[in-house]
Amino acid sequence: MDVVAIGNAIVDVVASAEEAFLAAEGVAKGAMTLIDAQRAEELYGRMGPGLEMSGGSAANSMVGLAGLGGRGLFIGKVSDDQLGAIFRHDIRAAGVEFDTPAAPADGGGPPTARCLVFVTPDAQRTLCTMLGACTELAPDDIDEAVVTAAKVTYLEGYLWDPPRAKQAFLKAAEIAHAAGREVALSLSDPFCVDRHRAEFRELVDGHVDILFANEVEVSSLYQAETFDEALQAVRGRCRLAALTRSEKGCVILDGDEVHVVDAEPAERVVDTTGAGDLFAGGFLYGHAQGRGAYDCGRIGAIAAAEVISHYGARPETSLADLVAQRLG
Repeated sequence: MDVVAIGNAIVDVVASAEEAFLAAEGVAKGAMTLIDAQRAEELYGRMGPGLEMSGGSAANSMVGLAGLGGRGLFIGKVSDDQLGAIFRHDIRAAGVEFDTPAAPADGGGPPTARCLVFVTPDAQRTLCTMLGACTELAPDDIDEAVVTAAKVTYLEGYLWDPPRAKQAFLKAAEIAHAAGREVALSLSDPFCVDRHRAEFRELVDGHVDILFANEVEVSSLYQAETFDEALQAVRGRCRLAALTRSEKGCVILDGDEVHVVDAEPAERVVDTTGAGDLFAGGFLYGHAQGRGAYDCGRIGAIAAAEVISHYGARPETSLADLVAQRLG
């Protein structure tokens, strides 16, 4: 196995929205806000026509990795309901292994998670997430043999919100390091970093080999005024740090080396949902294949450029072909 990823199993509902709608609903533009089931129903009823598709940050990354030819497995919790069946079908059809048992739908258990994604005319995405069955992920869902067999165990920062998922997260990291494997972490969202800043700093220092963060997230983590200040703060704290900067590309810290990778040109920018997820999937694919940090960044940039050219966080064209054309 190249990568085993642990994250929230979510079905996305993607729709266009005006900024006035977000303001009227009191939703923070460009961020992820956790909501309960009642609020999810209210917003779902008020949003425009939506496109439903499987999502979830780490799951999207694994779909990207599989599309490049890598072998990935995803661990996440769905309910035994219709959306859970959709999620399971979609991720397996994309070539990702997914065997986590579903939570029972009867007995009043939470439904499969859904994320309402509002895309404004500037292609910025705003997320309202009802975690549902994701909160049922527990340490018992972590298969020691699977984690031991994977080159990298990839964890999404959003998992730090549900307490039992946090325990599963730490168990997986401990198993991976005991087996001499690497642990990667995505900070996921600046608000997520704000909620767990001290714990995330401890994670990066003590448990993480590969860190993924965008400019806002890493600046929030170290409460830095500028990107350069944040870059210096994270330097040396983990083996690799891949820091993305949207149209400015990314900066990769690899020991004493600093690689600056330009953003890959996109034909058009429709929806930035999943850009960071696909960057991470592409980077991890390159890393698992033994490529250098710069090439890993290039592969991530190519994957991210594809996914922002259309709605949704899953690729619509062959990432393997795109990388072959542009990188060789």
